[in-house]
Amino acid sequence: MKNLVLFGPPGAGKGTQSEKLIQKYGFVHISTGDLFRWHTKNETPLGRQVKEIMNSGALVPDEITIAMLREEVKRHPQAGGFLFDGFPRTVAQAEALDALMRELGTAIHHVIALEVDEQELRQRIAKRKAIENRADDEEEKLNKRITEYFTKTIHVLPFYEKQGRLVRINGVGKIEDIFAAICNELDRKK
Repeated sequence: MKNLVLFGPPGAGKGTQSEKLIQKYGFVHISTGDLFRWHTKNETPLGRQVKEIMNSGALVPDEITIAMLREEVKRHPQAGGFLFDGFPRTVAQAEALDALMRELGTAIHHVIALEVDEQELRQRIAKRKAIENRADDEEEKLNKRITEYFTKTIHVLPFYEKQGRLVRINGVGKIEDIFAAICNELDRKK
């Protein structure tokens, strides 16, 4: 089993690249954003908590996120690997994810960071908003999410870098070129 964390700020292309990676490598995709949206849409007890928190633009507490991740990983006992998208966002979450994976007899093997500057992110999200109209792309919430990433989440990267698991990929350019760069790293580190 090989497991991957895909990092990047909102609008960096994590969803697009995740789809391509799943198709090529057969990862089970675990997006905390998708999990949060599913739980809120289905009004589960966790979903009601998540909805209130997300509507304020704040990050969901680690305990809730880890509980959702544990539940989701356990739903796929035959998985050949997991692709984590949107998590971890803090060093404490990275440590909790490592502990969860150890508990499940595996590890995080690859960490890919898609690097995109803020101006490009805002242009991409404006285009996405015109098509998808996601609630978390509303300007006030988006500003909070981008600020969260560049002031807090980005500090998780050194945690993985010190362990030799981090690879930084330029997230600006053609989708296929970015995908090829990611695949080169994954294939090189088999």
